[in-house]
Amino acid sequence: MNKMSKTVVVGMSGGVDSSVCAYLLKEQGYNVIGVTMQIWRPENACDVSDNGGCCGLSAVDDARRVSEVLDIPYYVMDFREEFQRSVIDHFAAQYVKGKTPNPCIECNRHVKWEALLRKARDIGADYLATGHYARILRLENGRYSISASRTAAKDQTYALYALTQDQLSHTLLPIGEYEKSDVRRIAEEAGLPVAHKKDSQEICFVPDGDYASFIENEPGVTVPGPGDFVTPDGRFIAKHKGITHYTVGQRRGLGVAAGERIYVTDIDPETDRVTLGSDDDLLTRTVSADDVCWMGIDGLPYGEKKRVKAKIRYNHGGEYGVLETEEDGNVMVTFDKPVRAAAPGQALVFYDETGTYIYGGGTII
Repeated sequence: MNKMSKTVVVGMSGGVDSSVCAYLLKEQGYNVIGVTMQIWRPENACDVSDNGGCCGLSAVDDARRVSEVLDIPYYVMDFREEFQRSVIDHFAAQYVKGKTPNPCIECNRHVKWEALLRKARDIGADYLATGHYARILRLENGRYSISASRTAAKDQTYALYALTQDQLSHTLLPIGEYEKSDVRRIAEEAGLPVAHKKDSQEICFVPDGDYASFIENEPGVTVPGPGDFVTPDGRFIAKHKGITHYTVGQRRGLGVAAGERIYVTDIDPETDRVTLGSDDDLLTRTVSADDVCWMGIDGLPYGEKKRVKAKIRYNHGGEYGVLETEEDGNVMVTFDKPVRAAAPGQALVFYDETGTYIYGGGTII
């Protein structure tokens, strides 16, 4: 491939990872175009800017400065409508149903790779690139898959499980080959002004971390009122503030005095009941998921089983188990050892048995 003839749009968040991504690709001979996605709304622009991260107004200033250093074209593109529909509306709707969604997965799936890649191809680009810590493999079966990055500490494969084969074939992820310390060193040596910029942590559109208040202020969202805390056998404990304030596995902020540590073990949106139980009540060996996306393999026929290593949340180290497809098309992993707090709405992502690359994933039910 003659890289000099290939154009790549780099999604630039204003952070060090995407900035080094752009630098590396230019050094490799690609024609690089920097793009920051405008996804903030005017009424919360200041709050988001203070938080920084991948979508604050400060991202534009930093990404523009980096683009000037690299001498590459730079644009801000408006994706507010796509972000509202696919990320914020979905986030609020799932919380109201007692689930715990991962908005970064929806943003990657519907905004970065669906909307931004489509626009990139419309302007003649061959690839989309981001600063994710992950790699892309072309497997012996001919399929593309997301593979673990060089650094386990920053690995971001979990949030990319929903990408399609076409999207993967037009994606570059150069940061997956580096440790974070290497990325910062490269940025410093290249004279990039974001070399020591801190990483963003919180969900970008909820900078204060108060998900319940954010959802309450969303237009058109009917938020459930107070309900009952109950024991696993259904006995009343106390009143709670509303199911949007809680997630499975939560221990802090319950406002319930108990002689032992208690956790949210179940949320029932039909009755507005939140079940509180012990740590043991959070353990399970089977986790099912719907809305399944296949990546490294093209599905798993009903009745067949496959050994996997699977994760039930972003920071889960993964556990070994057996994957199978259920009659309704959903999937289930039976883990060798119990996993803790598999929250409905989060993703179940299953890898090959070595944990190297993704077979697929779905939404925990």
